[in-house]
Amino acid sequence: MYNFISLKVKCPDCGKSLMDHEKLIDHESSIKLHIKIGNNDGTINLSSVYESYNYICDIETPDRKIAEFYCPHCQAQIIKEEKCKICKAPMIPLTLDMGGVVSICSRSGCKNHAIEFEDISVALKKFYQEHGFRGRDYPKELDLRGQFAKPKVKVKDEEKEIIETGAFLNSYCPHCKKSLIEHDMLKLKIDDYDRKESGFIMLSPYLNVYSAKSTIFLKEDKSVSDIRCFHCDKSLMVEDKSCELCHSPIAKIFIGARSRLINFYICSKKGCKWHGLSENDLYDIRLEDSMEW
Repeated sequence: MYNFISLKVKCPDCGKSLMDHEKLIDHESSIKLHIKIGNNDGTINLSSVYESYNYICDIETPDRKIAEFYCPHCQAQIIKEEKCKICKAPMIPLTLDMGGVVSICSRSGCKNHAIEFEDISVALKKFYQEHGFRGRDYPKELDLRGQFAKPKVKVKDEEKEIIETGAFLNSYCPHCKKSLIEHDMLKLKIDDYDRKESGFIMLSPYLNVYSAKSTIFLKEDKSVSDIRCFHCDKSLMVEDKSCELCHSPIAKIFIGARSRLINFYICSKKGCKWHGLSENDLYDIRLEDSMEW
């Protein structure tokens, strides 16, 4: 089961929030810090989604180089004596709003991190009471495990079916017809030709729930080169259509609706929330709040 917990952190010295609500990463507010590597200094925005390694930085971050991090408010360096258990670089502690500390390695490319709660029961209670599921208000049937008790599909006037926000989308490959759901997530294979990297992306299969996690670094506002089925390895990209919002290439999967499989399109650009149906399916099916995935 993949967990998508968006953490809110503050400076361990001055106690001020480090959250940047204007610059989003992984569709969530990012963690803003000042960064220094060698003679270069700038600003870095880290993903607040736990176990996501995505970031935006206005200076180069050479692999394996150790960075220094500073609070953008009090300018104090954020560092602790504890060293990374993997690469021996200094660890960077960030105080959690819910109580506790999340620590990340200061070496570029090292993915070591740790989270410590002062009281796990209090932290979880506070998280669900104050933030709901990933900080969003979802339908009442969302339970504390982040699962929808029973997805709803209702019929409106003229028998047009509405797939509601929160409905579970049973997803399939249009080529081999095998399910794309694994561990309650929509799993797709992705390629980045520029970086010569391949990996997987896991998306929430619930309509209009925006959880996303990838095994490779994906730049914000950039399209992936290819999206493929992790079973048959065939491309899911569509040649004669593009995103209606940002005009990027799109991919097609099948979802189950009205006892049949229908075409469902998603944008290949990270950060774009567009998704849609084919023109034929729009006559009798509508997606609630359909501008977002």
